[in-house]
Amino acid sequence: MRLTSFTDYTLRTLIHLGRHRDRLATIQDIAELHGISKNHLMKVVHQLGLSGLVETVRGRNGGLRLRLEPELINIGAVVRSSEPDFYMAECFAPGGSACHLAPSCVLKGVLGKATAAYLRVLDGVTLAELMDVEAAPEQRPGVATIAWKR
Repeated sequence: MRLTSFTDYTLRTLIHLGRHRDRLATIQDIAELHGISKNHLMKVVHQLGLSGLVETVRGRNGGLRLRLEPELINIGAVVRSSEPDFYMAECFAPGGSACHLAPSCVLKGVLGKATAAYLRVLDGVTLAELMDVEAAPEQRPGVATIAWKR
């Protein structure tokens, strides 16, 4: 599964705003820091404002800040609201599939379970946890990490 750039930028923006609660941040600052398009980031921030997660302050000294406490922002909800869909394969699209295996395929059920598990993990995480470098999942005792070799 791969998140869209829109969701990636949404999460980066929220983490940045959460880590810098003491001041207003600007779209320009965030775009430069992450090397991303300012125009694309403006769309992300607009959606975050509409969702009620981010407050925008206009004016010469304006900028952005979180509207909610990081502990109240659920990452699963953020990802669901920013992703257009979670179609793992053609058979998940509304209107069916042209796949000849569809009538007897078990793969759709397996991929559906995998997607549900993926979202369940995200549902168990808040923005506060993503901001906490000390408690990153890779650094928690008992959490296995895998190094993939190519």
